[in-house]
Amino acid sequence: MSRFRTLPAVVSGVVFSLALVSCSVASPMPVPPAPSPTSTVAPFGDGVLRIGTLFPISGTQSYLGGGQAAGVAVAVKEINDAGGVLGKPVEVLARDSGDVATATIETSIADLVTARADVLVGPSSSVLAERVISKLVAAKLPMISPAATSVRLSSAASGGYFFRTIGSAALEGNALAKTIGGTARIAIIYFDDDMGRAVLGTMRVGLAASGALVGVQKIDSTTKDLAPVIAAVKAVKPDDVVFVSPFSAMEQNTGMITQLTAAGFGGAKLWLTGQNTADYSQALPVGTLTNVNGLLEGAQPTAAFIARVAAVAPAVTDLLFAEEAYDATILAALAATVAKDAHGAAIAGHLREVSAGGIECTTYRECLDVLATSSDIDYDGISGATTFDTNGDTSPAHFGLYRYDAAGRFARVGDIIAG
Repeated sequence: MSRFRTLPAVVSGVVFSLALVSCSVASPMPVPPAPSPTSTVAPFGDGVLRIGTLFPISGTQSYLGGGQAAGVAVAVKEINDAGGVLGKPVEVLARDSGDVATATIETSIADLVTARADVLVGPSSSVLAERVISKLVAAKLPMISPAATSVRLSSAASGGYFFRTIGSAALEGNALAKTIGGTARIAIIYFDDDMGRAVLGTMRVGLAASGALVGVQKIDSTTKDLAPVIAAVKAVKPDDVVFVSPFSAMEQNTGMITQLTAAGFGGAKLWLTGQNTADYSQALPVGTLTNVNGLLEGAQPTAAFIARVAAVAPAVTDLLFAEEAYDATILAALAATVAKDAHGAAIAGHLREVSAGGIECTTYRECLDVLATSSDIDYDGISGATTFDTNGDTSPAHFGLYRYDAAGRFARVGDIIAG
């Protein structure tokens, strides 16, 4: 299923300036997080680690569910093959997250609380993750999302119960600067929203070291005519154009891509970002996107991991965020192991501990071997070196570099680590 969807779009207000990048422009300051749950919680669980999954089985993002569910399945098999957690097999309680137009996720969480889930893995949607955070706090139920990238989640009042194994979208600006920095002129067209401002801020900071000249074009929900935007880009004469916009403006995205291409800023000069890199094969004429670049969050599954998935879920072929779901599951199991308690509050209190600062281990079995002689481990998983901060964010973040073909479809051609 494609990441592309068409929604009504609008845009306006044009202000364009060319300036030497300065470190004085940075991303918004994060709101201090609420205190994390204590890491010295007395044993309270029943000794069985139950992992509730919240992946989209129904709705517009259902194409993402299978890969993440497979990642959890591979991890649970390997955990149980190594003896389980606290001497008992891990159980998986699979539920549907639905999409933002339904109350499916709320119903599923209530059901998982009744079923005595200890930790949740999911959802894929940032909007859904933010919507249910208060329920996690009330239930003392940690959630680890493999795919929710919204910058707003970094400052959500989660009480230390929200984590993610995918990097915040704010780091995308750093990844872009690292990849295309050093050119003489870069034009950045961005929507004036949380995502756009975050990417702009980290990109400008990242470009400062190279001294690149940046033209910044802000557009918002009142812009009706794209012609002034294109004219401003032409005036800057950039070597590369970065276009940051949300899924919800897909109709307008096609207009911007078409007009930039007609103005000579298509092909390898054009860079799309995490929310507008999509399948445009049904929306744009053949050849419009040839050699255009795109960035998407997430690690590239290795051949070895693909084979492990095939052994437990042979029908699954789309593995987007599967590795992040795998690592979320391993981290939850390790947190319960170190806490000697499979209860949610204990897991939340130990997730940061097992992700950083100790003896490095890269598999569940290897981490158990380390724990035989030491209580301090640092799990670095298959999606990268996951290190949780006080907001539940992880850094560094992995991004895939994608390139479009003439048909308007994209394929991964490289990897970028940012943060």
